[in-house]
Amino acid sequence: MHIPAKADYAIRALVALAAADGGPLTGRAIAQVEDIPPKFLDLILSELRRSGFIRSIRGPEGGYVLARPAKSISLADIIRVLDGPLAEVRGVRPESTSYSGPAAPLRDVWLAARVALRKVLETTSIDDVAKNHLSSHVRRLVADPDALVSRIN
Repeated sequence: MHIPAKADYAIRALVALAAADGGPLTGRAIAQVEDIPPKFLDLILSELRRSGFIRSIRGPEGGYVLARPAKSISLADIIRVLDGPLAEVRGVRPESTSYSGPAAPLRDVWLAARVALRKVLETTSIDDVAKNHLSSHVRRLVADPDALVSRIN
């Protein structure tokens, strides 16, 4: 799975807002706390506002706040809004793929990969990350000795 910087930064910005307990944070404050390039973050915050994840508050005490409870925003929601479907094969959804011959079972592999992504990303909320309340499923996956092993040659 490839998670683009835009989705990573957006998730981190939303986690920072969740950790602020309802108080507004400026884009500059978020950029500083999360070490995100400010100009890129401004574009992301605009997109998050248009998508209904955050709202802006004007004035000297203004900034950004979550537009809905952090518990109701899954990581999958954010990735889908900013980057599209969680899993695609050549630009189509896994269930739309079709193979013949020895590769025929490959469609099921792509579907299983999507299910695995969903089990983590749809069940992990911004609130879970902000409060470090990750599910036992996520904690088991991270505890696997292979979790930190790169398979790139």
